[in-house]
Amino acid sequence: MIFDAIIVAAGSGSRAGGPKQWRMLGGKPVVRWSVEAMVAAGARTVVVVVNHEHLDSAERFEGLPGVFIAPGGATRALSVAAGLNSIALAAAGSAGKDAPPPDAVLVHDAARPLLTPAHVASLLEALGESDAAILALPVADTLKAAVDGYVAATVPREHLYRAQTPQAFRFDALVRAYAAWPADETPTDDAAMVERAGGAVRLVPGDPRLMKLTYPEDFAMAEALIGRTTRVGQGYDAHRFGPGDHIMLCGVKIAHDHGLVGHSDADVGLHAVTDAVMGAIGVGDIGQHFPPSDPQWKGAASDLFLSHAAQLVSERGGRVVNVDVTIVCEAPRIGPHRDAMRDRLAEILDLDRDAVSVKATTTEGMGFTGRKEGLAANAIVSVEI
Repeated sequence: MIFDAIIVAAGSGSRAGGPKQWRMLGGKPVVRWSVEAMVAAGARTVVVVVNHEHLDSAERFEGLPGVFIAPGGATRALSVAAGLNSIALAAAGSAGKDAPPPDAVLVHDAARPLLTPAHVASLLEALGESDAAILALPVADTLKAAVDGYVAATVPREHLYRAQTPQAFRFDALVRAYAAWPADETPTDDAAMVERAGGAVRLVPGDPRLMKLTYPEDFAMAEALIGRTTRVGQGYDAHRFGPGDHIMLCGVKIAHDHGLVGHSDADVGLHAVTDAVMGAIGVGDIGQHFPPSDPQWKGAASDLFLSHAAQLVSERGGRVVNVDVTIVCEAPRIGPHRDAMRDRLAEILDLDRDAVSVKATTTEGMGFTGRKEGLAANAIVSVEI
């Protein structure tokens, strides 16, 4: 079955304190979670309907095939209608100008980010014998009708369900339902439109985890439901001393009677942390991303390298959790600069200071550090992804 999807992401999100669809959840925008799920489920095209302020948001979906941005309307229904109008154009753009219309279309609210391909599969299966299929949960709480703050009646909850999205439709059925809907009425959801047009709507068991982000506190619950994996990366770097009057260490300039020799600023602390971050997500090492043979990195500030590594983590939906660095040297003394180093690392990695540790040790005169020929750094980093 060929299916396309419409992700409605044009709301203001006033109750959540702003446009919730663009807030970060697990290291990526809320709306991207749903788009990724639709792509993974096999959607031919995914039309993301946004307000005019976000028409330039295509880069947020980089790496996802068949994703198109369309301007939304003043209401949710108008935004879905805009998405339906955009599907033909989007399909032609991704599959060729003679691309057929989809057999089905799924309409989903961006504010429900914990969508999975399994949800999509169950809806498409239910369309085999209906015009529409919706995810729904039976009402578990006792329902009360109230007047002026007082209970007027207890409402029987039997046969009552809470509708979720996505909702799946035979493409032609939804197009007809929108064409027939009175312009002066506002539908509660798309399934209601198909109902009024005489279509059969099948209920599919919903999922409590497919919660709608409405209030700020909902984001904390969604973060807890994501289910992350903790990875650990280790990094090591060393540089020899040479002419100079200072060294850079964990992003801090320290006066010294020697400098450090290196292609960049030779900051062993930041180099070790960068390799640790890259190791945690399996993307190689600092030399692969910033080759010493490339003249553009000559004398470069090493915070650029660590910022790049942190960005790679973010692009994968992860975050750095903590950093532990050990500097190995006889001189200079690290203690007076330890807090400044922690602050700089915390700034680059967007961490609280108590998530960053900087320690120092010596080799008691042994080896190249003991002979004061240079210094080294070890780093361990934890990443949630």
